[in-house]
Amino acid sequence: MKKNPAIPYILILVFGIVLVFILSFKGLGDMKEIATDNKGAGGAKTEETASAKPEDIYKNAGCIGCHGDQYQGGMGPSLKGIGDKISKDEIKGFLTNGSDKGMPAGLVAPEQMDAMVEWVSKIK
Repeated sequence: MKKNPAIPYILILVFGIVLVFILSFKGLGDMKEIATDNKGAGGAKTEETASAKPEDIYKNAGCIGCHGDQYQGGMGPSLKGIGDKISKDEIKGFLTNGSDKGMPAGLVAPEQMDAMVEWVSKIK
């Protein structure tokens, strides 16, 4: 007598559906805990960002991906000597609003903006 070759596939299907339901209910049970953890993490992240140095913000905000690890540029322009080319207000405008050439807005927290503008303007 030959065995039905579909039986292993049916067993895997049933096991997968049961697993999805179990994990869904587990996730529903943890929903409030996760929401509470995210609120706490947001507060800690804000404090961490507020005390961060501009160099750390540059590395962590993703600026390094476009402007390079030595500020030499790449996808974005070089930041070397940028303070001699444009004003601090223009630098602040780019950091706050981004640009239509691919610079995203809001990478620097408002409480760090002045320190970041000062630092960027002095890159040589």
